[in-house]
Amino acid sequence: MRRGAAADRFAKGIVLAYLALALVPIVWMLVTSFKRNADATSLVPKFVPFGDAAVSFKPTLENYATVLGGAAGSTGTPFSRNLASSLVIGAGSTLLAVVLATLAAYGFSRFPMKGKKDWLFFILSTRMLPPLAVVIPIFLMFSRLGLTDTHLGLILLYAAFSLSLGVWLMKGFIDEIPREYEEAALVDGYTRLEAFRRVILPQAATGIATTAVFCLISAWNEFAFALILNASGATPVPVFIQGQLGDVRGVPWGELAAGALLFVLPVVAFTFLVRRHLLRGVTFGAIKR
Repeated sequence: MRRGAAADRFAKGIVLAYLALALVPIVWMLVTSFKRNADATSLVPKFVPFGDAAVSFKPTLENYATVLGGAAGSTGTPFSRNLASSLVIGAGSTLLAVVLATLAAYGFSRFPMKGKKDWLFFILSTRMLPPLAVVIPIFLMFSRLGLTDTHLGLILLYAAFSLSLGVWLMKGFIDEIPREYEEAALVDGYTRLEAFRRVILPQAATGIATTAVFCLISAWNEFAFALILNASGATPVPVFIQGQLGDVRGVPWGELAAGALLFVLPVVAFTFLVRRHLLRGVTFGAIKR
């Protein structure tokens, strides 16, 4: 018992050490968002709010007021509009990718298909292709279709790139749902679609939440395609932040930190809301074969 308690304390210490290390950039970004530019660029790092010490600074809300009040990057659009674009693109691409991935994964999991393993490998192989290797063909195609500088263009593109990961994740979760649940529903008179909607989807909530988090993070952080395809129009926040780096006033580190912190909050909030679904449900593996 003593050895087990010591191992438990050691494991908790490792987790706490990793958590502290992972939080350092977030805490520093939070502190910088309340600094004036002179404090943010000071040769002596200032990280203590208030006080008279050399490492102290006087907090200010000017950076948040500037960012939320309409600061514009190189695209000429205010931060609020860029954040709205990120929300629309992230939510739209995540929803589309999760819906298509769930339907495709259900088909691969439940129905016989010639060359199923080959198709699954082909879907996975699309993740091996560097996105920038196809940026020129995609740009030419989107230009012909009128999808540049639109929300729809990035929604379709991000959903396509997230689809392969979504299919593989969802297939693993649906494979763990016993077929007996569906068979019982079909015996009770449900159609295949009703059994999928009333039996499979509730049981696969864990997989749907996990897939949605990964797809949202992938779309939320993407920069290269957003810069090339939406250089002036429906641009997300990463393009706005890049535009701020070329500000004539120099790099406004406080405003960048404030904008980046506001940019992180929606993903953190979404992950927090679906946290209870990120653990496997108790019904997985309930029926032994």
